[in-house]
Amino acid sequence: MVNRTHRVLKADDRSYFALLKKEVHALALSANFSEQKVGEIDIIVAEMVSNLVKHAGGGQLLVKLIEESSLQGIELISVDNGAGMTDISRMVADGVSTKNTLGQGLGAIKRLSNLFQVYSQKDWGTVILSRLFENDLPQFQKPTVSEIKAVVLPKPGETACGDGFFYTVNNDYIRLFLGDGLGHGIEAEKAVLTAGAAFETCNEVEPVTIIRTINEAVKKTRGLVGTVAVFSIKNKSWKICGIGNIMTKIISLTNTKNYMAYNGIIGLNVPNTLNTQEVEYEKGQYIILCSDGIKSRWDTIKYPAIIRYDLSILAATIIKDYSRNTDDMSVVCCKINL
Repeated sequence: MVNRTHRVLKADDRSYFALLKKEVHALALSANFSEQKVGEIDIIVAEMVSNLVKHAGGGQLLVKLIEESSLQGIELISVDNGAGMTDISRMVADGVSTKNTLGQGLGAIKRLSNLFQVYSQKDWGTVILSRLFENDLPQFQKPTVSEIKAVVLPKPGETACGDGFFYTVNNDYIRLFLGDGLGHGIEAEKAVLTAGAAFETCNEVEPVTIIRTINEAVKKTRGLVGTVAVFSIKNKSWKICGIGNIMTKIISLTNTKNYMAYNGIIGLNVPNTLNTQEVEYEKGQYIILCSDGIKSRWDTIKYPAIIRYDLSILAATIIKDYSRNTDDMSVVCCKINL
């Protein structure tokens, strides 16, 4: 069981804690976690929301069911704009507190998580990532060619989400597609889900051909904008084609390249002539795609060393600082490990 989007739960007031915890508890039960694992999830949620109010004056908890190595899991991301931490390792140690408490919150989260990471800057805030799986992940896992993570959120106040991210990976190609249905709500969601289904069933690897396949599939919907990026493992290069205002950046150690999409709407008016942009692979390179729910003038240079962290931290950080909060929001990050 995997969720397409993260749930956004506000943790600004203690009076909402019981409802927030109940919602995450119900989500964990729906995924058939064991009683012990559900209890551990409850503890992590309690510690996260308590920290948000005590140390940051409130924030958000992003929650999503995931699957990795065929294991059911849950991802919890705590986001705040508080004072931040300068010595994270010290604050994770048991017994350290700035609020006259027992100082066991972050330590407890770390012990119970299969993956635990904290990214923080002074006077900027903190992003905490916790992932738990029903069973322990294999101790020795074969390195993967790519790391792919996304944070997709509906417009505040809505449950339907018109943004959608879809991808396929095999021995030869990594294919990514980020779509944004026109407007927001149920009809936008229908458009992007139809597009995603067309993408997943299409076996083509040329972005232009994939875009035209999606275009035919969504003509009875309200339409969408979207970008397809395909990485050839053999040729070690990206090919990209997009229609509309999806922001795409390819970032390496030496430079940043922005992809300029074509004007138009998939399903309504796709240009007759489309070409792909090809970008050669560089070691340490990663690609980021954002819907227009994210302000366009963002840059990862303001986040020192963040690429050393899990890509969900990077995606959540961009949303934290650059979300418009007037539309659905999505950030997709992919790093190639060759």
